[in-house]
Amino acid sequence: MKNPTLRDKDRLVLQTIVEDYLKNGQPVSSGFVHQKKVLDDSPATIRNIMAKLEEMGFLAQPHASAGRVPTDRGLRFYVNSLLADEPRVVDLSGPLGETRASSKDDLNALLQDASRLLADQSDSVGFVLSPRISRINFHHLRFIKIAETKVMLLLVTTFHMVLTEIVNTGSDYAQSELDRASQYINQKFAGKNLAVVRDVLLRELPVTKSQFDQAYARLMALLRASIDQEENELQMIVQGAAQLIDKFEESGVDKLKMLFQNFEEKAHLARLLSDFIALDKVKVLIGEESHLPLISECSLVLSHYGDDRQVLGSLGIIGPKRIPYKKIIPLVDNVAKKLSRTISRNPS
Repeated sequence: MKNPTLRDKDRLVLQTIVEDYLKNGQPVSSGFVHQKKVLDDSPATIRNIMAKLEEMGFLAQPHASAGRVPTDRGLRFYVNSLLADEPRVVDLSGPLGETRASSKDDLNALLQDASRLLADQSDSVGFVLSPRISRINFHHLRFIKIAETKVMLLLVTTFHMVLTEIVNTGSDYAQSELDRASQYINQKFAGKNLAVVRDVLLRELPVTKSQFDQAYARLMALLRASIDQEENELQMIVQGAAQLIDKFEESGVDKLKMLFQNFEEKAHLARLLSDFIALDKVKVLIGEESHLPLISECSLVLSHYGDDRQVLGSLGIIGPKRIPYKKIIPLVDNVAKKLSRTISRNPS
């Protein structure tokens, strides 16, 4: 939403009210704004400015004798002014990838670290949307039989990290058959991703069907099982949900619990986050802007991460609308950049 034009005086009054409300959660009076000396004008002039901001939809008055609180529109105006500035650098303690011996090579462990860092630093919910393994360019992969109808996909990415996924194949594969499939894919498709492999094989299948009918069909079934399973499974890491629930009134707790316990609602959230996966900078969604009723009283601050070649996923925090945006926006920006640097610089 484009910010409407406000005079400098209007901006200063709105900013003062928003920042005090974010800190204390109480209606802000004209007397308080006057005491802050953000303007040299009289209390009467400040009251008139506040009344004007209320008429424009930036402020609301809970009851006649109360001060004003910012509306979602007022919060949006304030947040847009913060986003217009270059996010400041945040000193992040606890380097990513050093909480476990394996983290430097294990992308899943690294994402767990990032989610925990966001939650700890923000005192809200930290989340990371994991990359879809079928969309990650690989240097090497291997299919390993672990049960009659289960195969482990072990994938070494082009940024030298290891990902694993258990695939329910629905049919039995011999390990020798899986080895041939792995060798074929590595020789022909190294540097690509499994979605590309599937698409190429679908195009080539009519040409080569007579020669490799059964082998191609079995390989395609294996790839479809992996990709279809991935499409139906939620890959979102969430830390700090209890912290968010503690900040809400009892009437809102059931909704938040449903968000983090109900698969369908988590899937809706994951799809929302994936829509913003290619953003160039931090995105903030306030209240109903998320179009998710269960978090209509929350704000989301998100960005994306990746290596030098591709965007892999998104991350951020979910908190009450009264989160300290001045702190949270640069926090999310810096964690995303730090995670991206850690992934890009991971040694082979």
